[in-house]
Amino acid sequence: MGTAMFPLGAVLFPHTPLALRIFEERYLIMLGRLLDEDDPAFGVVLIERGSETGGGDQRFRLGTMAQLSHVVPQAGQMQIVARGTERFEIVGWLDDDPYPRAEVEALPDLEWNDALLPLLDEAERIVRRVLGRAQQFGGTRWDPEVELSEEPLPRAWQVAAIAPLGELDQMELLRSATMGGLLRATIDLTLAAEPLLGDPVPDGVIVVDDDAPGGRGLTAGSAQLSSRTVAGISPSRYRSIARSCSAVRATRCVCGP
Repeated sequence: MGTAMFPLGAVLFPHTPLALRIFEERYLIMLGRLLDEDDPAFGVVLIERGSETGGGDQRFRLGTMAQLSHVVPQAGQMQIVARGTERFEIVGWLDDDPYPRAEVEALPDLEWNDALLPLLDEAERIVRRVLGRAQQFGGTRWDPEVELSEEPLPRAWQVAAIAPLGELDQMELLRSATMGGLLRATIDLTLAAEPLLGDPVPDGVIVVDDDAPGGRGLTAGSAQLSSRTVAGISPSRYRSIARSCSAVRATRCVCGP
């Protein structure tokens, strides 16, 4: 039967939240079947060529499993919250009818060593600083003061996830073979991206709006939610990498009680 797959125009990292609004029929069918399982999860892969709507896209072979945690039914659509878990490689794609499926092979988890703590601190400092600069130009996917996990291994993945990078650079990070390599690449790619901060904001990037109702608002399409945490404690505190598209609207997830 294979693993249910959700190709997206965004990269999902381990230990990182994902919030989606699903209204395309094939993914509503997928979600209905997943909810019959004891531990519902689906794979997320980045679309290499094509769009999120209607199928026919080409996809990268590396992805991350997303463990479903919250489902909120709405008229004609579903809001879900999931959390990135293990990485995988596609062994082979199956028929997309009624929704994308694939045979996958799990990749080994990266191992943490406390000797990497200074490198993690440096990576986080650089990423937060560059995020702060990006915010000055009016566009950022993450608040530079976003809260992260207190555990070092999830924190390292979350630092990589919030780095202000494009999808291809994010795929390079996701391919990391060691935790040290992940942290060093996060530093190098973030510093390389810093001079480009003044470029126009691409479509689909969420703009932080300080004037939104309720304070620091986050606008994704018609949704306006507020949050400043991605810590891996409770799914209700998750915040997703925000994107907006015609088939699936991914918002920064609602947080708080």
